[in-house]
Amino acid sequence: QVQLVESGGGLVEPGGSLRLSCAVSARISSAYHLGWYRQAPGKERELVARIVDGDITNYADFAEGRFTISKDNAANTVYLQMDNLKPEDTAVYYCNVGLPRSPWFWGQGTQVTVSS
Repeated sequence: QVQLVESGGGLVEPGGSLRLSCAVSARISSAYHLGWYRQAPGKERELVARIVDGDITNYADFAEGRFTISKDNAANTVYLQMDNLKPEDTAVYYCNVGLPRSPWFWGQGTQVTVSS
């Protein structure tokens, strides 16, 4: 089984920054989909950002201009740099990977709390 482990979450004040990491036990250079999703209490899980077809990035409207998704193929790690965080960004953030001829895999999530 492919395993994903998210880290980097925590408590941050509004306007602050966090960098999330997702360590993948597979070669992410082969992935057709690498994504970050989040789920706030009482809400559906939603897409934050993704990399498709190896190099095309997509962002949710709320993430555009504030968040940056990136990857390090050699380290098999996906990152989410989050700047200018807002209280409404509070959620559990999940990493996803889609590999050829395989179902999507998900990490356990990392908590991000934005509060003063």
